[in-house]
Amino acid sequence: MKFNKKHVGSSLESFLEEDGILEVAATKAVKRVVAWQLAEQMKAKRMTKKRLAELMHTSRAQVDRILDPEKGNITIESLQRAAALLGRRVRLELV
Repeated sequence: MKFNKKHVGSSLESFLEEDGILEVAATKAVKRVVAWQLAEQMKAKRMTKKRLAELMHTSRAQVDRILDPEKGNITIESLQRAAALLGRRVRLELV
C-alpha cells in the first residue's frame, strides 16, 4: 500500500487548515463538547429536558437544540442560561 507522504508528520490542525476545514471542524468540536458537558450536568443533577425548559422559560425543542450540536445555531445567552441553571458558567476566550 502506497501512502501520500504530503501529510506525514504534519499535525491534524495543519492538515485541516490545508484542506480549508479547520474552522468548521473546530466549531463542531466545541459544540459537541459543550452539549456533552451540559448533558452530563443534567444527569448529575437528575434534571430532565422538560424541567430545564421550564426553568429556562423556553420550549423543550429549544433545549433539544442546545443539547444537539448538529441542530443548528444557538445563542450564547441560551448556553449561559442553561449552564447557570445547572450550576455552571460559560467561559469564552479568544486564543
